[in-house]
Amino acid sequence: MLNTYDVIVVGGGHAGCEAAAISAKMGAKTLLITINFKKVGNMPCNPSIGGSAKGIIVREIDALGGMMGKVADQNYLQMKMLNTGKGPGVQCLRCQQDKIEYPKMVLKYLQNTANLTLLEGIVTEIVHEGNVIKGVKLEDGTIYNSKAVILTTGTYMESNILVGHEKIIAGPDGEKPSLGLSPYLKNQMGLDLIRLKTGTPQRILKSSIDFSKAQIEPGTARKLAFSYETKEYVPFEEQIPCYLIYTTQKTKDIINEHLKDSAMYSGLVEGVGPRYCPSIEDKIVRFADKPRHQLFLEPESRESESIYLQGFSTSMPREVQIEMVHSLPGLENAVILKYAYAIEYDALDPLQFDPSLMVKKYPGLFIGGQICGTSGYEEAAGLGLMCGINAVRFIRGQDKFILGRDESYIGVMIDDLVNKGTKEPYRMLSSRAEFRLLLRHDNADVRLRKYAHENGTISEKVWNDFLEKEQKVCRIKEFLKNYHVGENEKLEKYLLEVTGTSYRRGLSLDEIIKRPEVSFEKIIECFEELQDFNLSDLEVEQIEVSVKYEGYIKKQIQEAEKLKKLDSIVIPEDVNYMNMDGLAMEARQKLDKVRPLTIGQASRISGVNPSDISILNMYLSKRKVENNGQN
Repeated sequence: MLNTYDVIVVGGGHAGCEAAAISAKMGAKTLLITINFKKVGNMPCNPSIGGSAKGIIVREIDALGGMMGKVADQNYLQMKMLNTGKGPGVQCLRCQQDKIEYPKMVLKYLQNTANLTLLEGIVTEIVHEGNVIKGVKLEDGTIYNSKAVILTTGTYMESNILVGHEKIIAGPDGEKPSLGLSPYLKNQMGLDLIRLKTGTPQRILKSSIDFSKAQIEPGTARKLAFSYETKEYVPFEEQIPCYLIYTTQKTKDIINEHLKDSAMYSGLVEGVGPRYCPSIEDKIVRFADKPRHQLFLEPESRESESIYLQGFSTSMPREVQIEMVHSLPGLENAVILKYAYAIEYDALDPLQFDPSLMVKKYPGLFIGGQICGTSGYEEAAGLGLMCGINAVRFIRGQDKFILGRDESYIGVMIDDLVNKGTKEPYRMLSSRAEFRLLLRHDNADVRLRKYAHENGTISEKVWNDFLEKEQKVCRIKEFLKNYHVGENEKLEKYLLEVTGTSYRRGLSLDEIIKRPEVSFEKIIECFEELQDFNLSDLEVEQIEVSVKYEGYIKKQIQEAEKLKKLDSIVIPEDVNYMNMDGLAMEARQKLDKVRPLTIGQASRISGVNPSDISILNMYLSKRKVENNGQN
């Protein structure tokens, strides 16, 4: 039937691309509607992928069969491993992407995806009969029918660009905004909206910067990749460095003098900005005692002279921005290619979604990306991927696909959003994950590949390669436990160098590797038996972490099991919280709004206390007894 699809995805940002690609990969006839093909997978802010916690999300997306890591690995400007001086629970990848090439590669990926149709257009209505989703309507009146709709409109809905006292109706990068859909969601469908804000800094002409006044920040000289399927790497010598500088006292004085001119402080801004990615004027006000703030000079593309001034986002007037930029070391004569701006936009209150990211009022309507109240390309992509998988499972009548807090950062993010909500753009932080030692950069495939195989989002070859790697890792770990060391001159010399002591004969290799100073990579050099295994860098990393932190990992697994027990206690859908005796009024209201699926989920809702959970448990026990009696 013409104009009829299984799944329709609205929006071609990082969330929409992942949602559409994974839906099509699962065999669903999918339509992706976006305003402009050239902006598919666009990077209107920092052209980077990954970073603290975010890099692990990209790994998880790849393990689940998503596209972001695969595309990011193809043509990056720089790849870096972050937090190498810290524990494995917070180490992660970050790459500086090519802003011009990345969207081209994303579009090519989508165009080569079977079952996926791309369409340029602006959606103004969600077609529905009662609470049954039927499709979407474009601004030209055309209707496209579907069994499920995924909204991933990013920062485009009713968006305004703010610079000084100026407000312009526009989307990111000066694109057309999405007008009409937001009022429709609110007035015709009764959904709750929130107004959010984010921003982006200036772009500077590279040849106008004196880099001698900046500290060079190179990438990491190792073969690193987001995707487990990547076999080719950009040579380190071809990668482009970033640079570090700091604001000055003059910068601070200029900002303080012109605070009233900032859209942020003049009252022009209505939306709430991200706490963990504030504008430079917000940093100056909030951290008035800090003498300086770090900034990074980051290349945007091999094809342009544009340098991204990370950490200097602002909504100051253009003439003030010139003064601010010229107050920075090395930028005294800088030419601004593009001025900074703030952007505010409509998003949906995530308390309206269930853990599959489906709107509870409208089965079949899924929400992904920044429209969920998040910030960042990686968070958006992870949410879009989960929407795509769940939309297909929904139309097939399958159970919801929900990741636990002990299984992924994506699971932590969704759990936080649907249970606690947000009043500002949510950013994934490693500190939000209580089981972060389980959610490491090195083991995303161990945690999630099985789900990708079950959902049909990876090929049999990829699945078999994973199984072979797992069997190999298990064999080596057994070898390390059972190999007891005798005389070994290389080992003795190495241990004396790094620990100042030798070793007791008869110790197993895994006991030696557990020493904090000892590197498994160096241990391999001491034993021909280990060299015969021909381990990849990733296998070496995974084995070393699992051996060194074995005790801590076991402890977190035990703690996670307690959480799983609570999540296994299902709450019936027809529970009347408002009439439940003993519950605090706030708990009644929050439980009634969120409608948790399990006791575990209920316990993580803001405003629901342990005493409320005890009462809810008693109610469920009593109800179970009564039901058994009736049977």
